[in-house]
Amino acid sequence: YVMVVMVDEVQIEYYDSNTRRIITKQDWVDQANEDKVPDYLERETENRKGQQQVAKVNIGTLKK
Repeated sequence: YVMVVMVDEVQIEYYDSNTRRIITKQDWVDQANEDKVPDYLERETENRKGQQQVAKVNIGTLKK
């Protein structure tokens, strides 16, 4: 499972179920997180793990 976050056609984040973590792709994203929401990556990583499980269930439903 992979989730890519884009803003104005520029990739800013990448989440991969193999690593189970968010990788930021733009320096300004790291800086904004550090300055304004220091726990953003930890919080959002947990959200992505949950979204991964929901997607797995949804895909399973579609396959039936």
